Amino acid sequence: MQKSARRSQAIAQPPGRPREFDMDTALDGAVRVFCERGYHATSIGDLTAAMRLATGSVYKAFRDKHAVFLAAFERYATVRREQTRSAAARGVNGRERLRHVLLSYVEHSQGSEGRRGCIVVGSAVELSAVDPAVRARVNAQLATNENFIAGLIREGQADGSIPRHVAADDTARLMICITQGMRVVGKARLPLDGTRLVGVAMKLLA
Repeated sequence: MQKSARRSQAIAQPPGRPREFDMDTALDGAVRVFCERGYHATSIGDLTAAMRLATGSVYKAFRDKHAVFLAAFERYATVRREQTRSAAARGVNGRERLRHVLLSYVEHSQGSEGRRGCIVVGSAVELSAVDPAVRARVNAQLATNENFIAGLIREGQADGSIPRHVAADDTARLMICITQGMRVVGKARLPLDGTRLVGVAMKLLA
């Protein structure tokens, strides 16, 4: 009887105060600093400044820096997935959809975003070998991107814009190597001739 009463009292308690900040906006700030500096070189002070939050608010919303990083990784993956699919939607067939995806990677590998870098590529280099949680997320994101590209190739084969003899899975893996390489080149601040590079990549579909 007493247990039931205590349980009812607990349920009746008003919920805690809602967060007074927008989570996506805060995580976008975390994404920027993690991309620029990497995980180990980013301090809690860097994060509070980038996220525009007090230290206490960061620790209240996240357990530690690692938890912030994982949340930032997921936020980055979500945004980039939307950008990639939006780029693909500009094409009228599978071949053109894939070309627009590659052009999107060129666009995001140049300028300030290119210099900032990609959290997936950075994580693969810095953390995948020593952090199972990050490795799982990196592998999942790369697999998602690869499967999406393979799907576009198969779509092109179905609509006649890509020859049937093209090996969809193998070509998609090579395309992933190209796109992630673009992000590395962009981080290194080397110039990218997008039209020329995408033209060469599209020859894989001949």
